[in-house]
Amino acid sequence: MIGIRRARPTDATAIAVVHVAAWQSAYPGILPESYLARLSAIRQAAHYDHAIRTEGGVFVAAAWGTDLPAGSPPRVIGFTTAGPARTSGIAEGEIETLYVLDDWRDRGLGRRLMRAAAGYLQTRGCRSVFLWVLRDNPSRWFYTRLGGRAVAESVVRVAGRPVAQTAFLWDPIERLLQPSPQVG
Repeated sequence: MIGIRRARPTDATAIAVVHVAAWQSAYPGILPESYLARLSAIRQAAHYDHAIRTEGGVFVAAAWGTDLPAGSPPRVIGFTTAGPARTSGIAEGEIETLYVLDDWRDRGLGRRLMRAAAGYLQTRGCRSVFLWVLRDNPSRWFYTRLGGRAVAESVVRVAGRPVAQTAFLWDPIERLLQPSPQVG
């Protein structure tokens, strides 16, 4: 089985492992190889532990039972983080991260995680939500299939290199919360 739930502090290390694996899989050729090789789950775990304890908008996709080898403990296979918009003028809420391990993609987990994040933001009064996606991210089509609209472009620096990113918007936020036939 696979379920979506709010993250607990004990999930921080597993979330960090997913973060590093997802970046190393998605961003070769987009971000410097040396930077990707130096990503540290230990450093990321401290970041996510803090986010879980202070922000509350962290959700995980966890697999257990028949979806894992017999006798395996539950495993975090994806996650998302959400909070108030860090960039003004686009939307009220922001989905800051969304990562799913490669072996677990194409099962609707991304869509379920996005909806969990949007639901969390809606309960906190957000009427619109956006996220930034690296322009060359091979999975950016996913956000369009979920009904997101590209509304802004920006450049961020990662490892000293300028990297273009696109903001995808759901306004009103209910557009992201509605059931859809799209695959995620």
